[in-house]
Amino acid sequence: MAREILLSKKAETGLPLDPRTKLLLIFIISIFVMGGTGGEAMGLIRLVLCAVPAILLFTSKQCAKAVSYIAVFSAFYAVQVYVLPHLTGILNFLILFTTGFFCRILPSVAIAAYAVKTTTVSELISGMERIHMPKEVTIPLTVMFRFFPTVFQESEAISDAMKMRGIKLGGKKSSKILEYKLIPMITCSVKTGEELSAAAITRGLGAPVKRTNICQLKFNFADVVLILFCSFVVLWAIASPIITAGGILP
Repeated sequence: MAREILLSKKAETGLPLDPRTKLLLIFIISIFVMGGTGGEAMGLIRLVLCAVPAILLFTSKQCAKAVSYIAVFSAFYAVQVYVLPHLTGILNFLILFTTGFFCRILPSVAIAAYAVKTTTVSELISGMERIHMPKEVTIPLTVMFRFFPTVFQESEAISDAMKMRGIKLGGKKSSKILEYKLIPMITCSVKTGEELSAAAITRGLGAPVKRTNICQLKFNFADVVLILFCSFVVLWAIASPIITAGGILP
């Protein structure tokens, strides 16, 4: 399906990254950008990490998402750098909270969207099995990755049906938006959860045996470069406080 987010069939995904590399990037960006680990010493490296999702989105031909991400992130970052220092009081707090929230959350959301869009279910399961992730983590994560894309598709379908019936903001039936959106969403969410649970049991995801997988996973040059970069980020985060304490860095 054109709107499907997590692929069930391999498609053109641009830069061929191993799913383990994608999981590593999600982890690193979540820790150092969203979590803010490393403090001010990670300033420039943190900006490089924020640029990684945009580059990967461009390579996977998701140009619209990449441009949107760059525009939104740049706008909030510019406000944080150039406008925030001139504000005081409650306005300073509100702008600080808003810009800080989006500048930290957006990179993690973007890299996760890239990983979900360019990874098949089989690749995800195979990659997690290769790193010996326990089934208690693999199965819920796999089901969750299938649940949200399906719900998003249903939400778009419901919105299209509402527009055909003239139920939209600013229309004569605006008061019915919540009713006609909320109830079908609750119903389809429950139904989707039941169907995915049944599918997981049918596919034997929880069976106490080793499952076979036709995915041929391997690291290529791009994977090696990104893994080395992630290793550098971790080493820099560990070493920078020691170097600063020793007076080597200002």
